[in-house]
Amino acid sequence: MNLDFMKEAIRLARESKGGPFGAVVVKDGKIIGRGANQVTVLNDPTAHAEILAIREACRLLGTFHLGTCELYSSCEPCPMCLAAILWARLDRVYFALTRQDAAAMGFDDEQFYRELTKPALPMQPVGRELALPLVAEWNGKKDKTPY
Repeated sequence: MNLDFMKEAIRLARESKGGPFGAVVVKDGKIIGRGANQVTVLNDPTAHAEILAIREACRLLGTFHLGTCELYSSCEPCPMCLAAILWARLDRVYFALTRQDAAAMGFDDEQFYRELTKPALPMQPVGRELALPLVAEWNGKKDKTPY
């Protein structure tokens, strides 16, 4: 853990125009991805600091796996960002503020974590039989890039 990387994440959060959140992705002691919340600037609910930092790091490295990297975030990642962190296979996450701190600033992180323990919206499977051939097609594909 390097406090200088957290300071950079906090600096990005402080300068952000889209919400008070910043994040950096670090590999081998160097920042390879930076993100500052851009949700309200881009009108994009997925433009969280962690997501943007992950995207930049992946572009720089030319991969979608960041298994040798760490993420520093000014705040505990929301469920969406946590899912992206898991998909990116980051080694470790450090965060400063908690989801309760985010709630104190008026953000829904804590509520979303609670919602994940129960159905958040109506969901219903439709057309499974139409899509089921995709399983065999994908499994039989010789040129696929596994996740």
